[in-house]
Amino acid sequence: MKISELSAPSFIAWQMTRDCNLACLHCCTDSAPHKPFPNELNREESLSVADQIIQAQVPYVLLAGGEPLTVPHFFEVAEALGRGGAVYLKIETNGQIFGEKEAERLSFLPIRSLQISIDGATQAVYSKMRPGGVLEKTISACRAARKYNLPLEITFAPTQINIAEAEAVIDLAASLGAFRFNSGSLMRIGTAAKLWDRLELSRAEYKKFYNLLERKEKELAGQMELSFRPFSIEEDLKMKKGAMPATLLILPDGRVRVSGFLPYICADLRKENLIESWEKCQKAYQNPKISSGFDEILKDSSVLATANHLKPLEESDLPAMV
Repeated sequence: MKISELSAPSFIAWQMTRDCNLACLHCCTDSAPHKPFPNELNREESLSVADQIIQAQVPYVLLAGGEPLTVPHFFEVAEALGRGGAVYLKIETNGQIFGEKEAERLSFLPIRSLQISIDGATQAVYSKMRPGGVLEKTISACRAARKYNLPLEITFAPTQINIAEAEAVIDLAASLGAFRFNSGSLMRIGTAAKLWDRLELSRAEYKKFYNLLERKEKELAGQMELSFRPFSIEEDLKMKKGAMPATLLILPDGRVRVSGFLPYICADLRKENLIESWEKCQKAYQNPKISSGFDEILKDSSVLATANHLKPLEESDLPAMV
């Protein structure tokens, strides 16, 4: 079936907040402590969106942030979506405020993945990547997840700061019982774009890292999947050739983004319902600015630095919205 024939998205990535308890150097959403979006969806609005997702029979939803567990109504939304097996869930968290109580509560829901980032194998490196973070808290979160049989997924963002500990992090992920390890080249979006000269690996370092991933993939075959293809945004775009994914990207204030790589807003769940927003997103992909935007990224990936300068697609010459 073609994407255009789908009455609703197959996957929704819902950024519930931009607020976070950490200020990570590589954050692609510009999240940080006390930095929520202006006018984020409240409890009632969020539960309304959850109900629309269920009614539309969307099978899979990602709840992310920022740090989604800082949202007071996070569990209400997760439980509303997952009740009765209605929607499979993926949760992204940094693990700093995730323990056995949270793991047990999620264990009653259809969780397809609990994704936790580990960006260093030692506290010294981890805290440089994630200022304010405590590595042992993250490791404890992983152990709590596995204690309650939650499928654990580990993510690693390679930079100049932590690349020397990459193999140790892979081994740590395997020892914690993760079913998958995700990585690839660093995305030049958000906070990472502002610190690019400090973070970016050289071509030689990326080649060495890719070779490490291939070696560990063979070594850990049957124990843990290593997911690193496509390795970069550019490879991803070349593979998809600008085709629309069956995905809807919801921002904390209810606006809908055309793509995580482009700055365009195509709908607003405070003004349109979910199905109407999906239809507007499909229509947006027919706008020449979308294909030309992807072409610009392939020519010069530095344009990704403006991906979070959000603006309406129909009025893209207006000043960027904060």
